[in-house]
Parts: sequence; C-alpha cells; structure tokens
Amino acid sequence: LDVSMDMWSYFHTCLVSIWLHRFYIYSAVAFGISLWIVIQFTATIRTKRKKSPGNPASSKGTPDKLGNGCAPPQAQEVPIAGVKIFYGSQTGTAKRFAKALAEAVTSLNLPVEVINMGDYDPEDSLSEETSSSNICVFLVSTYTEGQPPESAAWFCKWLEEAANDFRVGKSLLQGLRYAVFGLGNSAYVDHYNTVGRSIDRWLWMLSASRIMTRAEGDCNVAQSKHGSIEADFEAWKANFLTRLQVLCRGEKKSCSRKCKKGKCKSSEKQSKESSDHEHGMSEHENAEGEELFETSSEEEAGGTDSVVDVEDLGNIMGHMKKAKVLLHSRYHLVSFVCQFLQAKLIGLMIFALFSGYKLIGSHSGVKLCRWTKSMLRGRGGCYKHTFYGIESHRCMEATPSLACANKCVFCWRHHTNPVGTEWRWKMDQPEMILQEAIEKHQNMIKQFKGVSGVKEARLEEALTVKHCALSLVGEPIMYPHINRFVRLLHQHGISTFLVTNAQFPEEIRRLEPVTQLYVSVDASTKESLRRIDRPLFKDFWQRFLDSLKALAEK
Repeated sequence: LDVSMDMWSYFHTCLVSIWLHRFYIYSAVAFGISLWIVIQFTATIRTKRKKSPGNPASSKGTPDKLGNGCAPPQAQEVPIAGVKIFYGSQTGTAKRFAKALAEAVTSLNLPVEVINMGDYDPEDSLSEETSSSNICVFLVSTYTEGQPPESAAWFCKWLEEAANDFRVGKSLLQGLRYAVFGLGNSAYVDHYNTVGRSIDRWLWMLSASRIMTRAEGDCNVAQSKHGSIEADFEAWKANFLTRLQVLCRGEKKSCSRKCKKGKCKSSEKQSKESSDHEHGMSEHENAEGEELFETSSEEEAGGTDSVVDVEDLGNIMGHMKKAKVLLHSRYHLVSFVCQFLQAKLIGLMIFALFSGYKLIGSHSGVKLCRWTKSMLRGRGGCYKHTFYGIESHRCMEATPSLACANKCVFCWRHHTNPVGTEWRWKMDQPEMILQEAIEKHQNMIKQFKGVSGVKEARLEEALTVKHCALSLVGEPIMYPHINRFVRLLHQHGISTFLVTNAQFPEEIRRLEPVTQLYVSVDASTKESLRRIDRPLFKDFWQRFLDSLKALAEK
C-alpha cells in the first residue's frame, strides 16, 4: 500500500510540474512544428527549382525548352490564316483607318476582312475566332461621354457583360489573338480613349492574347505623340505590320502572361517595339505593366474607388491581378486555391445575393411578396386581388427553378441567378419542394406575429396557402416535373399562376392546365428582343413566336 501511495505521489508531482511549466512545453512544441514546416517548404522549393525549365542546371538536358518556361517556337508555332479588322466609327475616321490597314495587310499576301461592329454578332461569332488562326484587330473610337459609337454599342455591351459575368467561363476567348488601336481626344481627360482601353481589358479578362500592346491615336494635335491622329495610326500600323510579318515567319505566339519580368525575351521585345505608342501612360500604369500578369491600362487593376459586386469575387480571385507572385510554384498554388474557392463560392453567392429568399433543395426558392406583407397590415393587395379576388396575404410566391434561359436587362434579381438552356442540376422531387415551400412560407408569416399594424385575423388566414405564384425568379417551366408540381398544388386546394419567358414552346404545349398562364412579351421585334432579354438560345426569335402560338393553342 505504501508503495502504491509513493507511486501516486510521484505521478501527482509530475503532473503538477508539467502543468506549472506548460508554457515552455507549448513553446517547444510550436518551435518543433515551425521548424518542420520550414524544412518541408525549403525542400519543396529546391525540388521545384531543380525541375524548373528556367534552371540552367536542368536546361542542359532539355535543350528544347526556353529559359522562361515557355515551349520552343517549333512547339508553339501558330499559323496566320488571315486578318479580321473590326471598326467602330462615328465620324468615319476609324472606318478609313480600317480600309487603309486592310490595303497594307493585303500587300503581305494575307487574306483580310473589314467588319463593321454594327453588322457583327459577337455572341454567335466571336468565340469562333479562338480556333480560326486569324488575327483580330479592333479600331474603335470613343464618342460622347466616353461611350462607344452607335455601331459598336452592342459589341461593347456584350463584351463587357461576358467579361464581368461570373457565370461565363473566363477562358471563353482563349486562343483569340488580337490588337487594339483606340481613337480619342485627350482634351476630354476623363474619357480619353476609354472604349479602346475597355475593349482591350475585356478581351484580356476573357483570356484572349495580345500580339502587341494597345496603341492610342489622339485627335488633339498639341498632345498627339506624332503630331496628329493620322500620324499616330501610321506609326502603329508600321509596327503592326512588322509584328505580323514576324508571326508569319513562325515566331511563337504571344506570352502566356505568366512570365516574370526580365525572363521572357519575346515580351521584352514586344514591349520595346510598342512602347512608343502607349501615349499618356501614367506611372501607375507602368508599374502595372511590371506585374506578373501583363496589363496595359490602369482600368485592369480597377480604380481605388470602384465598387466590387459579390458576384465579381470569383472573377477577381481568378485573375489575382494585384498579386506579385515571386515564385512559379507559388503561382500554381494561388491559382489552384482561387479556382477551388470560386467553385465553392458560387452556391454561397447565390444564397447571399437572393436577399430574403428561402432556398429549397438545390434549385427552388420561396419568398414573401411585398403585397403579402401589405395585406397582412390591412392595406391593399396586388392586381390579382383586384381582378380575380385572390387574397395577397394567402398567396405564396415560389419557383421550382432558379435557373433561366434569358439575361434580361431589367432583371430584378441583378443577374445573380444561374442561367442555361437545358436542365443540368440535381433534381428535387415535387413533393419535397411543395412541403418545404409551405413550411418556409409559414415560418416567414409567423415572424410577423406581434409586428405593429399586422392584423391578427389575417395572420391566421395567411398560414393557409390558397394561391401559388410561380413567378418568383428564373424559368419555372424548365423544371422537368413541372406538371407533377402543378397537380400537387391543385390537390392541396392551391390555385396556380405561372409566368414563362417564351423560350420553351414545347414545354408550354406539354404543360397541364394551370389556373392562370402568362407568357412574357418584352419586345416586338427580333433585334429589340435580343437586346432586352438577351436570350441564350440562338434561335430565340423562332422560339418566341412558337411560344405565342403554343399559348394560342391553349
């Protein structure tokens, strides 16, 4: 027994000693872990450097690689099929320059095509240039208040939206090679060449590759680099033709924008050739050009006072324009992490941006209508109450599909919902959607208990849903089980009100009877419908007409 007591006393003394000196133990453990991390990191860096193509030691056995990590010219040789010259002109200057450039390119025995931006549909055709081996040249002027010419308005609008829409892949224009010459007047300081700079930036954001740095012509003779806008253009044209001849001889295509400063000889040469044409570049822009990603305007970095939408976070993380990555291995790590976060954040962004929504499953939602709240307080209801006697406080606003096939300019959800032309999401069953929709709707109604002005009688009535408006957001008719969902609503004594955007005529024909069916008619001509609804279907106009016919057949 004494031996047992002595053992316990000794053990107790050790425990107390450890507890009293725990700080030193924690410090030792932390030091050990830190030392292990440093050793692992150093070993990884050394391994990367040994394997790096830029390492002289490793390049001895690999003569077919360049010092900047780019593949040799033989491996990246890209033939030139021809040159397409796009122009956007208000007074005719850009058009005149385009024709002059076309004549010069023709002298090099290269096919050339001059295209008015107003006659070109970028949504259907621009992505085809990624595999056409053409060089695309953009000559565009800046009009009043920094706006593009009328002929280039749609082209610029589409390009801007594609570059800033997180739902559009940032490699949309990867493979397209381009050059930009902007026309402007430096007397308008705030808007000088903003259109040319913007086009350059948007193309770059969509992974297109510059063959040379953007140049700018200045109508202000006093500030023009070469004395006039015509002289500015001639100087740029000479450099462009030289660059074109070099590409025709089989030089490797333009830098992948991942080379460090001083490592890529081709980009240094390109920068030297075109530096005379970067008129008005500020010190801030020059600093931008020295960063990891090749930029050519201050807009690419984003102004300090610009507002960043949540939906643009994935875009910003994907480019990491402000990150000065010192090691090639770190670049890959950051790029991987950003792509991972972008993929994971899409669902969270949709949830955060649909303010007031209650999401159901993977593709449905429910929300209290403002008229429901109004009628709970004893005020007026929506037009359905006036016309059809439907009590707004007993109406549930829901949708079985947050997705839509349009990107309407007037969208009240600020284009935060997913888009697509076909169903490609995990499908929830109608019974689950209806059950959760009613439960979440009732929970939102209950939150009004005790709120000043809310009528208790109407609050009790509102807990029993009598009408469902399938017009919350998205395209409800895209849901493959929409007929089952409508039948369930009717079986529960709930009338239905469904709105479709006139892009799914066959689904309209297959739709079983609903209480009220509406087809949105947002424009009267093909061109106006394309500009207003911005449909994803290429045959949107025929679908629109067929939808109206299908509605008439009902």
